[in-house]
Amino acid sequence: MSSPDSSPDHEVETYPFGPYQRLDMHPKYAQYRTERPVVRVRMPYGGEAWLATNYEDSKTVMADPRFSRAATIGADVPRSRQAFEDPIIVALDPPEHTRLRKLVTKAFTSRRIERLRPNVQSIVDKLVDDLIATGGPADLAETVAWPLPITVICELLGVPAADQQKFRALVDVWLTTGDERPLEEVSAALKELMGYMGDLIGKRRAEPQDDLLSALTAASEDGDKLSEDELVLLGITLLAAGHKTTANQLSSHVFALLEDRERWEELVASPELVPSAVEELLRYAPLAPASDNTRIALEDVELSGQLIKAGEAVMINYASANRDASVFPNPDRLDFHRETNPHVAFGHGLHHCLGAPLARMELQLALTALVTRLPQLELAVPAGEVPWRKESVARGVRELPVRW
Repeated sequence: MSSPDSSPDHEVETYPFGPYQRLDMHPKYAQYRTERPVVRVRMPYGGEAWLATNYEDSKTVMADPRFSRAATIGADVPRSRQAFEDPIIVALDPPEHTRLRKLVTKAFTSRRIERLRPNVQSIVDKLVDDLIATGGPADLAETVAWPLPITVICELLGVPAADQQKFRALVDVWLTTGDERPLEEVSAALKELMGYMGDLIGKRRAEPQDDLLSALTAASEDGDKLSEDELVLLGITLLAAGHKTTANQLSSHVFALLEDRERWEELVASPELVPSAVEELLRYAPLAPASDNTRIALEDVELSGQLIKAGEAVMINYASANRDASVFPNPDRLDFHRETNPHVAFGHGLHHCLGAPLARMELQLALTALVTRLPQLELAVPAGEVPWRKESVARGVRELPVRW
């Protein structure tokens, strides 16, 4: 057996490999999965890192405690965005992460999520009612994909409906990539979000309600409770992740189905396939435009014959892992009949997304409503003319023009 490659003198790729095109994956991901699963890349900020491109290495980086998220906090590490991340739950390691996760799980229960189902169904029905009443052509992103998750997460957390658009605008600024906005503007948006969430948590302490913020405020484990700072950062993280990711996923999923008309017609004919279709769309449709969530190797680790030295940064790309042909035959094809679909769209290991059940519920209910009530839905412009956002941490359409 050959010894791991530790030489730093091979070619360093500029990353991202290129601007993303709709839901397509850059061909270099497939090339490297086959030829060199772990490649050296130069990130937009912070220098060079290793990029794991295949399924098994990506799962290892996500779950192996030798790769640390906490080591990146406040550090000038290789990354896709200019702003450093705050010490929120997604950037912690055990035992701090374990403590926070246990406290959050006591409030963010499956039972609480399932109780939302009738209300989520009602929100979906109302949005589709309004869409049909207004008539086409229409922008499905603004009429359904964005209002659904932001309404649901605000109701779950206990955020006033009147503040939904304010939050959406602030989150858009906070989660900007590149240099489109000055860092001062990004920081100001985060500060405003934290101030608002702090005020709201203060009100819930004084007058608890039947919402998640009140439950998080009250949650305890052996006398341990979330601190004020932890509550604020967790609140804005749940708010941001709870609407921005699902809104972009829903738009991307509908786009993928309408671009591949045969798959849309398959769901129209067999709506019972929607749950498996959602899993396949989660696997197929990339969410992030590039790799993020940097990890630091705490000791020397080998991945696919490549030696990662202690202190070096490692990135993964969930979408590249989800297109690994060794795990998903014909990975670039939508297939609603896969016998197994162990995708990592929601992560893997201790940082597996807490909101996955809620996202699945929203995506399934929305897609079922669309294929059953609007079977003739189609793109109102050629697929190549649908505009996409280029400045956000989440890949998604700027508009989704449809008609029926």
